[in-house]
Amino acid sequence: MIPRRSLLRAVVATALVTTPLLAQRGPDLRRLDAAIAKARADWNVPGLAVAVVKDGQPVFARGYGVRHVTDGGTVDEHTLFAIASNTKAFTAASLAMLVDAGQLRWDTRVTDLLPWFELWNPYVTREMRVRDLLSHRSGLGTFSGDLLWYGTSYTAEEVVRRARHLAPAAGFREGYGYSNLMFIAAGEIVPALTGKPWDSFVRDRILDPLGMTETVTSVAALAGRDNVAQPHAEKAEGVVPVVWYHWDAMGAAGAIISSVHDMAKWLILQLGRGEANAVRVFSEDASRTMWTPHIWIPVGAQSEKRFPTTHFSGYGLGWGLRDYRGRKLVSHGGGYDGMFSQVTLVPEEGLGIVVLTNAMTSVQTALTYQILDAYLGGDGKDWSAEYLARARADTSTERRQWLTWERARAPNTQPSLPLEAYAGTYGGALYGDATVTVEDGRLVLRLLPAPDLTADLTHWHYDVFRVQWRHVFPWFGDGLVQFQLAADGTVAEMKIDVPNDDFWFTELELRRRPTP
Repeated sequence: MIPRRSLLRAVVATALVTTPLLAQRGPDLRRLDAAIAKARADWNVPGLAVAVVKDGQPVFARGYGVRHVTDGGTVDEHTLFAIASNTKAFTAASLAMLVDAGQLRWDTRVTDLLPWFELWNPYVTREMRVRDLLSHRSGLGTFSGDLLWYGTSYTAEEVVRRARHLAPAAGFREGYGYSNLMFIAAGEIVPALTGKPWDSFVRDRILDPLGMTETVTSVAALAGRDNVAQPHAEKAEGVVPVVWYHWDAMGAAGAIISSVHDMAKWLILQLGRGEANAVRVFSEDASRTMWTPHIWIPVGAQSEKRFPTTHFSGYGLGWGLRDYRGRKLVSHGGGYDGMFSQVTLVPEEGLGIVVLTNAMTSVQTALTYQILDAYLGGDGKDWSAEYLARARADTSTERRQWLTWERARAPNTQPSLPLEAYAGTYGGALYGDATVTVEDGRLVLRLLPAPDLTADLTHWHYDVFRVQWRHVFPWFGDGLVQFQLAADGTVAEMKIDVPNDDFWFTELELRRRPTP
């Protein structure tokens, strides 16, 4: 068995073992501890950490498993993990402080703050307000444009500037579309009004006042730190470690790295409606606004079946909102390269839960419901077992697409042209340039804004080639690139399709650039 360190504080250890009063008011923490340990093993997650706060105090904070699947290192409550999109609530809180200070309103036009901001339509550009940025109702599709920041050298401003070339998936404010790009834009409002970069503002106005001394806002700040979890991805050969990837360009949407020890302080602040330990960070009015639905998310038939006590779902400002067992849940998930997280608040119960993991599974969601039921009175359902069964039965988007491609593959075909005819520079206004070169008798693709997006191309059929990345990406594997010919028989464009649930290569316009 992997050894586990003691709890965050002596009082927490006492709560697990000897305090009858807490046992009367809450769940059996010893049993909860065993359930978490079992779930980690069942899911084959190298390491995870969990913290629970109740009525303004941490009552549980513990690590499980190892930081690195081969090198070991015990996870404890101080181990650092990426919280990814749970960063969005910090960005919403930052703008809430500026609203409290009278420096902007939730309904201030974005162009009044960022004159260079532009989207696909003049009306949408003009009418986009601060609250629109923070509530995923811009009209952009979920994850649209995320290749602009992923592994590229573009600054946050450049990423947002390029968003004007993205096509909408819905009308403005007509539907929910999860947009990292709009949160990046929200982060740019901070330096525009204060002269401080987003990360400095978050450090000075949130992290330091709360005593979140372990928390950092960039992978670069991990240098020299030992108690850091390694990200992991599940590949054909099993669970493998992957490198920490820099997310600085989308910092305001997902760059914070923290521990459950520190995140417990953030939960207490949120449950205190902006106040913790006599420190007022943002107002109660701001808290209510952030926890008010600004766009509704449909509750589908499958969700109704799995969660019969859930009747609504929506998104506030940096938070997801729904009901569960008669209580309002304020929550958010986070997904980073090789790490998933979950933060959940039950304001009526003074309850907060954070689960940080160094794997890409649903264990954090399952554990959250296990803990919720322990406090709210569940029916004894083993959420971990249910989620795990669904995960094992599910066929990934990538696998389904490859099965389709393999069935449609035409055998014994040849490219229309010699390999040299496909070489050249391709590009468009949205993303920038890509090159195709002939090296050692094969084609090599390079997406120039992101050096790691380099791939060897092997013939698939006709003018379609398989894309085999040289870098290991947790989010996606191989794909296909199709070279499209013009009427004169020359190559006019290439279309890349890499099946996954997060990064839309099909958005990229890569037309052949004229030869100088």
